[in-house]
Amino acid sequence: MRLLPADLPERSALAMEVHARPSEPLAAPGRASYAAVLVDADERERELAHLGRLCRQHGQPAPAPDAVHWSGPIGALRLKWERHGEFSSYTLLMPSGEGEPFADTAAAQLPAGWLAGVPGMTVYAGHAELLSPTEGRALGDLLRQCFGERMVVGSAIGDGAGLAYSDFLTHTDGFGRFLLIDQGFTPLVAGRMLQRLFEIEAYRMMALLAFPVARRLSPRLQAIERALAALADSIAAGNARETGRDENLLQELTRLAAEIESGLAASQFRFGACRAYAALVRTRIGELRERRLTGLQTLDEFMGRRFTPAVATCATVSQRMHDLSERVAQASHLLSTRVDIVREQQNLALLASMDRRAKLQLRLQQTVEGLSIAAIVYYMAGVVGYVAKGGRSLGLRLDVDLFVGLSVPVLALLAFQAVRRARRHASEQEAH
Repeated sequence: MRLLPADLPERSALAMEVHARPSEPLAAPGRASYAAVLVDADERERELAHLGRLCRQHGQPAPAPDAVHWSGPIGALRLKWERHGEFSSYTLLMPSGEGEPFADTAAAQLPAGWLAGVPGMTVYAGHAELLSPTEGRALGDLLRQCFGERMVVGSAIGDGAGLAYSDFLTHTDGFGRFLLIDQGFTPLVAGRMLQRLFEIEAYRMMALLAFPVARRLSPRLQAIERALAALADSIAAGNARETGRDENLLQELTRLAAEIESGLAASQFRFGACRAYAALVRTRIGELRERRLTGLQTLDEFMGRRFTPAVATCATVSQRMHDLSERVAQASHLLSTRVDIVREQQNLALLASMDRRAKLQLRLQQTVEGLSIAAIVYYMAGVVGYVAKGGRSLGLRLDVDLFVGLSVPVLALLAFQAVRRARRHASEQEAH
């Protein structure tokens, strides 16, 4: 008997999300290579097909069409592939044999040209060597051999379970380098720490993709700010009755608003991604649980001095764009209000003028109506005169002049009533 209601369709996938992308174990001595590749959406199928061919060549099942991660043995390597939002990562791990650090890398064990054939563009690539302390040579000599005379950043990680060193530079082979010294790692913890170090660099590079965008936008934002300041001064100094001038200013503000919105649309995804990736970098650094080594910067300090200012620049440019958008909107609203007020005043003046004209027309109409009544009476009196003359010709004893004179008041009253009735009928027609 079922004890629960029907499952949410996504319940199983959501429950397993915390178990997704597990770290691959690596025991000392071991080595690893990592590549983060920016992949467009239309290249995802090619990427999966490219990985599937490598799996089948080594007798492994290809990842499913909807897979977002895969891991398995590829010859002497263990390959881990993960699909992230914008990029894919490839982690290669293997035990290390004899030889100098970074001389024979894990990436070199792949079939020739396979890694170079991965669709997309490389964002970050790195090699790592995990050494046992018993392999010991002088640490200074080891660091010089791995990083030359470059400045090295390092710290104890995992609460002292190991040491991590890097120069955070790209070497001649196109890869960065991490050197880890095992001082008590379990294979699983070592693999987890290695994954965090690689992800710090991958997320750092993804965050910094916004930095060139911020640099390109900064000069244009300065020009827009100057133009907006000049327009604000013009608005403040303008005459409220200069409607044509205000409309020109409003058109210029509209142009600035369109330019800012275009910049926002083109850059805000990148700036939002910068904030998200920077947060992941800080999270991964915190998960390392660093301890200071004498004379060396920790990874946290290094990122605080070099990486954090770049992220702050991107955040500042993004905020400036939003502030400019709001300021242009406020200025446009203010100017639109002023233009509307002037137009309302003009409309009121026009209505008053129309009202005066209507009154003049009414007076003229009344004058015309009075003249019309006089004309009607005149012509009707003429008709009455002709009638009276006709009656006298028939033998009626009529005084024609007296008869016409007496008919004039009656005719005037009838004409007035007729004009009044016509005016009332016209008013009723307009009302309907």
